[in-house]
Amino acid sequence: MGRIIAIANQKGGVGKTTTAVNLAAALAEARRKVLLVDLDPQGNATMASGVDKHELERTGCEVLLEECPAQAAILRAHGRYDLLPGNADLTAAELKLMDALAREHRLREALEPLRDRYHYILIDCPPSLHLLTINALTAADGVIVPMQCEYFALEGLSALTDTIRAVKARLNPRLEIEGVLRTMYDVRNNLANEVSAQLQQHFGDRLYRTIVPRNVRLAEAPSHGQSIVEYDRTSRGGIAYLGLAGEILRRERTQAARPATEDA
Repeated sequence: MGRIIAIANQKGGVGKTTTAVNLAAALAEARRKVLLVDLDPQGNATMASGVDKHELERTGCEVLLEECPAQAAILRAHGRYDLLPGNADLTAAELKLMDALAREHRLREALEPLRDRYHYILIDCPPSLHLLTINALTAADGVIVPMQCEYFALEGLSALTDTIRAVKARLNPRLEIEGVLRTMYDVRNNLANEVSAQLQQHFGDRLYRTIVPRNVRLAEAPSHGQSIVEYDRTSRGGIAYLGLAGEILRRERTQAARPATEDA
């Protein structure tokens, strides 16, 4: 059964979409079956996957409103992964769901039948903690938190961890922070190094060793409708996301082996 991972942070511009698209491509490169869910009304993950968000017949909007099953809206992206696309229609879906019963569970109900088809289902969340993000957290097994190592990012992380705790208590007891990912990192920045040290102290093993640097090629790739793996896998950004995929897979193997070790 596949794992559902939300990629979330209420602060915008921290690399959520960049992480969602490039991690999907990197995991697919490692021969994992991956579904990327674009739950952000901006539709940037859809565009970065080589799909025009303005020419979609079905999106996550119809799925959330139960007008079609998720499988009917899924497309094949350039990066060898599948895509449940999103666009501005998701804003309308959020408004229509406000008075619906069990509105927080719509995405989970839509994705559950797909678990056996994929190793990983990644959800690109909007930069807010509103209903779309709550749906993602209710559906997910874990959360990857991309963040810049700066002062205000720590405040946003605190708000997100409070939300994760609340969702875990009320809606989704299996939800955990999968890991915290340092993005747009500049080793020459003293504050970045200080914040990184604080994250290491607070999150320990949940802080990924992989660090995504500031990289021009990462910024260029979406304009070509490509992941960094397709666009320039040997760039520093490409190496970072391939490394992140490897780190996630190693963690998975370690966790899978742990019960057998303990039983022995």
